[in-house]
Amino acid sequence: MSARFAEKVILITGATSGMGRAAAERIAAEGGHVVLAARGKDAGDALAAELRSAGGEATFVPTDVTVEAEAAELVRQAVSRYGRLDGVFNNVGAATAVGAVTDVEGDAWHADLALNLGSVFFGLKHQIPALRAAGGGAIVNNASVLGVTGQAGMAAYSAGKHGVLGLTRSAALDVAGSGIRINALVTGGVDTPLLRGNMGPSPEESLRAAEAIHPIGRIGQPEEIAAFVAFLLSDEARFITGAALAVDGGITAA
Repeated sequence: MSARFAEKVILITGATSGMGRAAAERIAAEGGHVVLAARGKDAGDALAAELRSAGGEATFVPTDVTVEAEAAELVRQAVSRYGRLDGVFNNVGAATAVGAVTDVEGDAWHADLALNLGSVFFGLKHQIPALRAAGGGAIVNNASVLGVTGQAGMAAYSAGKHGVLGLTRSAALDVAGSGIRINALVTGGVDTPLLRGNMGPSPEESLRAAEAIHPIGRIGQPEEIAAFVAFLLSDEARFITGAALAVDGGITAA
């Protein structure tokens, strides 16, 4: 591994499993000081200890990023511990209000938007000043192919992810002259515990169906997403901002 992130402080939300965990492992291996955020304290503490035992530097801050005060405190603790913030992977998200529009309750709709869109807004609001104080940096927001398409039964999730793309583009323009870059991932199916947990009573059949909608013939691996996140957070991507970048096995090309 290179040392692209030597002495860089990178914050990752939704860090304890799937794409967030893979990104944390990748960035720590490349010398970054990783600030892990998630709701589950035991899993977070365990991952931080694992990264440190492998020679990396990591700390865990239990956080519910749908709450603005907690999103702000997360950034404060990152800067307090390491003195700066250089990059962020806003990775939190899940489909929680599933069903036809006519069947989704209002509270479920708002909760889904809070998780998938509100969390990114609160993150950007408090992350950008910290990056500005450090002289610049990069943010990657995790959206989805449902941020550019729709799917029956997934209106709330799709609306939230569409919102993430609009938020990303607008925020990137807000800060374009300050050395801060903000981009979004348009991810396809990725083999994470969350995806596996949503496969229902016939997981093998569901997996085959998921693979079939990807022209490449398979779903992605978290490590593949992590490699692209690391690129976007690095100086190698310094001319990329305001972009919605497909990492989707060809779904959006079809």
